[in-house]
Amino acid sequence: MVGAQRRRAANAFRKIFIVLAGIVTLTASLSHAGAEPQKVVELFTSQGCSSCPPADQLAERLVGEESDLLTLVMPVDYWDYLGWKDTLASPANSQRQRAYAARRGDRSVYTPQMVINGNEHVVGSRERDVRAALARTDPFTATVDLKISNMVVQAKVDGTLPGNAAMATVYFVRIEDETAVDIGRGENAGRKIRYVNVVRNLQPIGMWSGGAETFRMPKSKLMLKGDARCAILIQVEDQDGPGTIIGATVLDWKG
Repeated sequence: MVGAQRRRAANAFRKIFIVLAGIVTLTASLSHAGAEPQKVVELFTSQGCSSCPPADQLAERLVGEESDLLTLVMPVDYWDYLGWKDTLASPANSQRQRAYAARRGDRSVYTPQMVINGNEHVVGSRERDVRAALARTDPFTATVDLKISNMVVQAKVDGTLPGNAAMATVYFVRIEDETAVDIGRGENAGRKIRYVNVVRNLQPIGMWSGGAETFRMPKSKLMLKGDARCAILIQVEDQDGPGTIIGATVLDWKG
C-alpha cells in the first residue's frame, strides 16, 4: 500500500513538473517572439560582385546569431553591366545606398557595404569591423508594435525623436526570408549563392513626429502575398535624405 502511494505521488510530481516546464518554455518563447530589434544592418550586395559572397554569408550568420539585430539584404543593380543581371536587385536599393552616401558626404558607394542603423558604413565582408560597428550603436528611442489582419496592416509607434529631428519616416518592408541563386555569368559564374532577409520592397506608410501614434494601411496595397517576413523601420529623414534608424520591429508570417 505504501509503495503504491509513493508511486502515485511520484507520478503526480512528474505531471506537475512537465506542466511547469511547458509553462516556462511557452513564456520564454512568447518573450522572444515579442522582442524588438535594437539594431539594423543593411547589406548592399550584388550577384555580379566577386567580393560579395563572404558578406552574404556573414549576413546569414548575423540573422541566425543576433536576436536583437534586424539584418536586411539590399541587392543593387549597378554592376549588371558586367555580364550578369542581378535577379534580386532593385534600382530603389541602389538609390537608397547613394542617398546614404550623399547624406554622409563621403560618396562611398560600393559592394559589399553594410550600413549600421542608417549611419556608419563598413566593408560587409570584414566581420570584426562589422561587429565593432554594431557594438557602437546608440539605443533606439522608438518602439513599434506591428499587427496584420485580413484587411489592415497596423503599426503602433511610441517614443521620442532624437536631438533636433522634427520627423521620422515610418517604412514598411517586405522581406523574402531566403532564396538561392545559380549565377550563370559574370564574376561569380558557376556559383550558387544563398541570400537571406532579402528586401523586396520598402515603402513609406507615414510620418511620425514623436509620442504615441498608430499608422494603418490596407493590406491589399502592400503586396504582401508570397512573402514570409515583414518589418517596420522608423528612420529620421529630411531634405538631405535617410538618416538614423531609431526603431524597428519584424514579424514572421505566411501570406
